Amino acid sequence: MDKFKKYYFIGTLIILMCLLAFFGGPRSWGANTQTNVSGSNTSIEGGYTGGATTYESGSSSSTTTNSTSNSNIRSAPPTAGAPSYNSMTQDVCAVGISAGIQTFGIGVSGGKHIIDKNCERLKLARILNDFGMKVAAVAILCQDERVFESMIQAGTPCPIDGKIGKEAKALWSKYDHERPDYDIYVKRMKEREKKEKAIAKAKALEEKKLAKEQAQMTKEFDEFDKQVEKKIEEKKKKIEWLTPK
Repeated sequence: MDKFKKYYFIGTLIILMCLLAFFGGPRSWGANTQTNVSGSNTSIEGGYTGGATTYESGSSSSTTTNSTSNSNIRSAPPTAGAPSYNSMTQDVCAVGISAGIQTFGIGVSGGKHIIDKNCERLKLARILNDFGMKVAAVAILCQDERVFESMIQAGTPCPIDGKIGKEAKALWSKYDHERPDYDIYVKRMKEREKKEKAIAKAKALEEKKLAKEQAQMTKEFDEFDKQVEKKIEEKKKKIEWLTPK
């Protein structure tokens, strides 16, 4: 009997220990998943009762702050600088030209030197004249079409092949393709030819008109002469000649 009580007591003790281990241990509550963009979160886990609010399964607090900032800044584009030309002396016949273009994204500029042919011509003519070569000075000036035309208009044609005056004029007429103003000369000659044709046509019409008028007048004169002669004949028939006694 005592042995049975001992076994009963041990079994009861084991059952109580198992129940205590199952129900009396610390309980764990799953934490909630939290997502935040900006700010802080507070998580309360476990059973909690405070005031009029009861937190049994935990709670979360989320704070979200969104901020958008836009800026529109416009600034003037840099300016394209065209290169400059610098000459050390005044006795030059070179001219500097430059240009530049600027857009908002890119700028381009450039420059170069060009030779002034008219300036060179004047300097060469001045030097030749100083050396006493007046015909050569005039000849080099005659390379300009304006000078050549003015010399022709003045009746003193430019030198050619060592000829001056009338001989030079004859050679320029023969070799007109060598004239510095050849294009202008050809155009002028064509215009003159058209004008001459128009004048000749007007003159022919005038002569034809005069010839027609003269023919009409001649015809009228012939008719008049015939009428006069007819009247004279009629008067001759009316005259009776008496025989003298």
